[in-house]
Amino acid sequence: MVNEDSPSRGGPREWPYPQPSAIEQLGDMDRDDALAFLRQLRDLLMVHKFGVDELMTKLRIWSEEFDHAHEHDPIEHISSRIKRPEAIAAKLARRGLPVDPVSAREHLTDIAGVRVACKFISDVYLIRDLIRQHQIEIVQTKDYIAAPKPNGYRSLHLIINVPVHLSDRTELVAVELQLRTIAMDFWAAVEHELLYKSGGQVPETFAAKLKAAAEAAARLDAQMTSLHERSERASG
Repeated sequence: MVNEDSPSRGGPREWPYPQPSAIEQLGDMDRDDALAFLRQLRDLLMVHKFGVDELMTKLRIWSEEFDHAHEHDPIEHISSRIKRPEAIAAKLARRGLPVDPVSAREHLTDIAGVRVACKFISDVYLIRDLIRQHQIEIVQTKDYIAAPKPNGYRSLHLIINVPVHLSDRTELVAVELQLRTIAMDFWAAVEHELLYKSGGQVPETFAAKLKAAAEAAARLDAQMTSLHERSERASG
């Protein structure tokens, strides 16, 4: 089952960029510089959107195929996002890099993002293996399932190069693919909400309870995976 949704809180984001409000959000930039940056960035964001579209199509096909042929769809739901111009500018500035599209293309690998929630941990690695089998280049892997972050966060992060076939050329677009279970996704969503409401920091007691909740979610994942494997053996 694949449900596609936007991660933005106010509903789907309008396309194409830039939106007028983005000019005001490029705080420290002169208005003329901000306008020039947004206009130049437009093509880069469009190509990254195409990269997301390409990857989402592959994932939808695999989801339907597995549901039909194997009676088990490893994908529960998918979401995607394109980083906003003001967020791109802010990240470049924080790194001391030029705030321009060339710099963004060369140094940022998270302009385009796709997140997949799976039922079981084995499904997470199944999707990763499908990416490999179809010769889609994985340029970076961060396995926070095998080695969780100190706060308890778990997910498998891949930076992949997605080929985008334009009318006159083919471009490789970096897309950040996050693969996690439903339990991991629920924990991450709640943790993000708490951080958002607390201005980026949570009280120490909250942090300890969040980590304990992440460990409880991991135990639930392990139990559900065990039940799934037993069910598969019994039906096979």
